[in-house]
Amino acid sequence: RHPYLGDGIGVNGKGFHGNALQHVNVNGSLYPAKVKSRRLRWDVKPSEMANNTLNPIRAIVDGMKLTPNPEKPMIALSIGDPTVFGNLPTDDAVIQAMKDAIDCQKYNGYAPSVGYLKSRQAVANFYSIPQAPLEAEDVILTSGCSQAIELAINVLCNPGDNILVPCPGFSLYKTLAVSVGIEVKLYNLLPEKSWEIDLQHLESMIDERTSCLIVTNPSNPCGSVFSKEHLQKILKVASKYCVPILADEIYSDMVFPGCSSPSLACLSSDVPILSCGGLAKRWLVPGWRLGWILIHDRNDIFGSKIRQGLVKLSQRILGACTIVQGALESILNNTPQSFYNNTISFLKSNSEICYNQLSLVPGLNPVMPSGAMYLMVGIDMDHFPDFTNDVDFTERLVTEQSVFCLPASAFEYPNFFRIVVTVPEELMLQACARIREFCQRYYRPHSCDSNDLDQ
Repeated sequence: RHPYLGDGIGVNGKGFHGNALQHVNVNGSLYPAKVKSRRLRWDVKPSEMANNTLNPIRAIVDGMKLTPNPEKPMIALSIGDPTVFGNLPTDDAVIQAMKDAIDCQKYNGYAPSVGYLKSRQAVANFYSIPQAPLEAEDVILTSGCSQAIELAINVLCNPGDNILVPCPGFSLYKTLAVSVGIEVKLYNLLPEKSWEIDLQHLESMIDERTSCLIVTNPSNPCGSVFSKEHLQKILKVASKYCVPILADEIYSDMVFPGCSSPSLACLSSDVPILSCGGLAKRWLVPGWRLGWILIHDRNDIFGSKIRQGLVKLSQRILGACTIVQGALESILNNTPQSFYNNTISFLKSNSEICYNQLSLVPGLNPVMPSGAMYLMVGIDMDHFPDFTNDVDFTERLVTEQSVFCLPASAFEYPNFFRIVVTVPEELMLQACARIREFCQRYYRPHSCDSNDLDQ
């Protein structure tokens, strides 16, 4: 019995007869079947996309021998998840919004691929400002900020194009791009200038196949926050070469008191921007997987085609969790300012503790952050001849002191390591003391340093 033609009777009333196998197509005509070669054995291989998908962090960490000292409890300063230690719960208003969304039973079905209109309007209202107005049609809801970044890259880039990515920078950009044949070009950040972009180097990277500039502000892994003046200089480069910007702003508004950093969109007069954000970090719920793209289309450069492209790409997977979408308006409108303030206050205090403690350690050069949840520490490898690189250094730190910091080779920036500052204060102090003890054991002054000391 043919699965489409019932008992083998075609529209012309004839079935299959004799030895000459024939198929009936939808128009009823007969045509001979192609003779196909038969595989003689099983040979199922992963796709090129799968083979080309690599997470640099996993590649580094999975190769490390991480065996903690059994006499010291492990302190993991490596995971960018603010919920790990339980000391930073989300606000009660956020939890209540989720409970209400579940109890009302309105959000159990499929949502539109770009998200519920009401939820998109809530995001537009929350982020709209006179210099960068937003409507619901400018918002696409996604499964976390990671999917927002993926959609933005895929709508702007073709295989063979290149994107400009900060170094050090979030490793996911490379993971997403390389897997679909997009080249990644790294532009330098300058630690001596609080991780500002080396604008000359950035400009030198641009060519006719550059389809996107990624700007991460505030920064993972650096914790840096760009000034208004620096953002304007970045926009000037993008404008000069007509390169759209993907603004990774997941840490938007997670800026320490005394610093300020406007969104790129509110400063742009002609550069179109896809701004990616979400609930994960500011609301301390990374597992809820609710992100968004804000389309800031200056001078109608993106036009309808980029918007339509984003809609089409969103239809591949029906994005964000509907229950979180249902709670979104209440989350945005009812979370008290005190919650945000308390989170930022804690992150700043912990950053200052870490920076002050490690600044006293010979051979280490911490860079004070201005936002987000991270602090980068430089290692003067010349003073630590027992170690070959930052991976070796951090691996041995786990073995001897049970403190795990992420080697910055994972961000393609050797001889630094990243610390996540969301741990409880007492653990931060304890971790810094262990790092100091470790460095004191292995630090070796240069011969000229010894001579200076003798004099």
